[in-house]
Amino acid sequence: MDRLFFSLGAVSAFLAVAAGAFGAHALKTRLEPDLFNVFEVGARYHMYHALALLAVAWAVTRWPGPAVSASGYLFLAGTILFSGSLYALSLTGVRWLGAVTPFGGLAFLAGWACLAWGVYQS
Repeated sequence: MDRLFFSLGAVSAFLAVAAGAFGAHALKTRLEPDLFNVFEVGARYHMYHALALLAVAWAVTRWPGPAVSASGYLFLAGTILFSGSLYALSLTGVRWLGAVTPFGGLAFLAGWACLAWGVYQS
């Protein structure tokens, strides 16, 4: 489990850096400022939760349990839903994609709660 979450965290961090660079170099002059800011928020939270996956990889070795493992899957789901919807919204301008974003935020919150609970109870 630790290798899985560490690998997912490293790949996610790679993608977050790539997205940030793509935004800064290819999108800054092409997107409206509000859509560019949306893209940046997606990249920022993408990186935060890539680092969270690395923390889960460590935590699962120190405090193994279902709640700690669930936190990793929730961070992954949150990244896809939250950052993915913000990337898609900013690149397409399709505003209804913003309706998906809160579900990613809830997954992030649940991931942090599971991580805290899993560590506390072990």
